[in-house]
Amino acid sequence: MFATTLTLAWRAVLTLIAGVAGGVANGVAGGGTFVVFPTLLALGIAPLAANVSTTVGVAPSYVGGMWRFRQQVQPHRRLLSALLPSCCAGAGVGCALLFVFPASTFRVVVPWLVGAGTVLFALSPMITRRLAHIDHAHPARRWFLHAGVFFIAIYGGYFGAGLGILLLAVMAISLPFEMNELQGLRYVLSTVINLAAAAVFVVRGHLVGYAVGALLVGTLMGGWVGGWLVQRLSARAVRVLIVTIGVVTTVQLS
Repeated sequence: MFATTLTLAWRAVLTLIAGVAGGVANGVAGGGTFVVFPTLLALGIAPLAANVSTTVGVAPSYVGGMWRFRQQVQPHRRLLSALLPSCCAGAGVGCALLFVFPASTFRVVVPWLVGAGTVLFALSPMITRRLAHIDHAHPARRWFLHAGVFFIAIYGGYFGAGLGILLLAVMAISLPFEMNELQGLRYVLSTVINLAAAAVFVVRGHLVGYAVGALLVGTLMGGWVGGWLVQRLSARAVRVLIVTIGVVTTVQLS
């Protein structure tokens, strides 16, 4: 493979570029893992090492979005606090599954999961109208939110491509918030899930130093650009962009 003959410096440059692109994707809706993970594989990094290095490396991609949407997030601090245990517990389970089962085990399931999340998000306005008679404080909505976040966090700890799309889908159905508020919450929850998984991977090992370093820089830059971009688009445009990213991610993972 040609990429494996490159010097370490060139590998770091290519990883940095992939990190910027992945950060932009995560800043808009998610799917940055799909950009970064295949790049690391192409550079000759083993699947497990590429997976854990990607999880740690993309963590900064949400920082810019959290800062830009901090005003939308602030009124929902109690909700976020209530969801933190689900995020951390789910991410821990996902990490455990990654080390117990081979990386190929869930690869068949991943496209279907991201595809289902994309469809669910696309149909969420219609579903929300159909469920309008159910009060948003109803226990069923809260159960759906907490259970959904928990299972999505498991997926995030295991692989994570399309994590943001899945979170948006669950929240769009269970919460009565505008798109900007949902995006702000998505940034925070994605960050918590990523950091929880990253903490496990840092302790456990298998990280590729140059790749993680380049990704930390690249995804921070890309995430800031993605957050800037999504903040300036209309809610309709953001919804179309998210669905498009979801469809492309599903097809590429298939």
